[in-house]
Amino acid sequence: MQFKGKEHLVWSLNNYLGLANHPEVRKADADAAAEFGMAYPMGARMMSGNSKYHEQLEQELAEFVGKPDAFLLNYGYQGMVSIIDTLVDRNDVIVYDAESHACIIDGLRLHMGKRFVYQHNDIDSARKQLERATKLTKESGGGILLITEGVFGMSGAQGKLKEIVELKNDFEFRILVDDAHGFGTMGKTGAGTHEAQECIEGIDVYFGTFAKSMAGIGAFVASTEEITNFLRYNMRSQTFAKALPMPMVKGLIKRLELLKNKPELKDKLWEIAMTLQKGLRERGFDLGVTNSVVTPVFLKGELTDATAITFDLRENYSIFCSIVVYPVIPKGMIELRLIPTAVHTLEDVQRTLDAFSEVSEKLQNGYYKENQFATA
Repeated sequence: MQFKGKEHLVWSLNNYLGLANHPEVRKADADAAAEFGMAYPMGARMMSGNSKYHEQLEQELAEFVGKPDAFLLNYGYQGMVSIIDTLVDRNDVIVYDAESHACIIDGLRLHMGKRFVYQHNDIDSARKQLERATKLTKESGGGILLITEGVFGMSGAQGKLKEIVELKNDFEFRILVDDAHGFGTMGKTGAGTHEAQECIEGIDVYFGTFAKSMAGIGAFVASTEEITNFLRYNMRSQTFAKALPMPMVKGLIKRLELLKNKPELKDKLWEIAMTLQKGLRERGFDLGVTNSVVTPVFLKGELTDATAITFDLRENYSIFCSIVVYPVIPKGMIELRLIPTAVHTLEDVQRTLDAFSEVSEKLQNGYYKENQFATA
């Protein structure tokens, strides 16, 4: 990436499989733009905005993630908010993971019924909240929706999907999984975290975005034909919104084709991620509980240390990475979040390991407290 006229090594791009600049993807995008322009289709899907390409993409996505049907969404964040708003009413109860993404939290805020939060990835806590929810729904006549993530984007931890599915032996509820970081990266074929944990059938509603592995815009939700059709005709954010532009739809068809037919892209992603994580751990870095390609690096320090480290990495090592501080993580902690991709190299990994070792030593020796760093 060029930043202020200088080439930087970037670990903060949502481009897991390296499709953003893949020549076949760029050609598909360009050809579709030349054929249709950026305006078409001119309308919402339910009016004048549908096409055979939109339907083709939906069918291929559904088949890939192991569900009977899928529905395209214009945006991932807005999509999850709207899914929650549409699936539940005031008689229903939502049970959700404490570290759910902001889009889930905003969806919960629209819910007029009860909601119970369970401790992050804690199955015993989830069981207790399902017990509470079951008591309420017996009185209200509603249902229970449990919401979790396939891969939690900040920690890299997989949601305990298989163990949650097993709770269906004791409780009656449906599961909605946000697999933004798992779609394309997890599982034998890349179908998602539910494939990796061998519980595809147990996930009732599967949500994936195009903004990560597919390097695009938009999202999709996949489920039974009954549930998907209910969403298709009741999600107000989609019913009253212009359909995804044709170039993006045709480009996404090409992206999905590559995702399915070029497993070497996912293999390369995992090679980079595992080499990076192994090297960081060998050098004494705390990566938390990640068991995905998301690579968090936790350091002890304050906000001033965090800004100094990122500035130092950017200006003196030409390495660009995201910084996470309180309130996302506890006070006194810094997280540098690295997003590996299939277009990173082993040389990039080694360069990053060396740089991180140096800035970590500076942090421990008080270098950043003694020296002033600009933040621009």
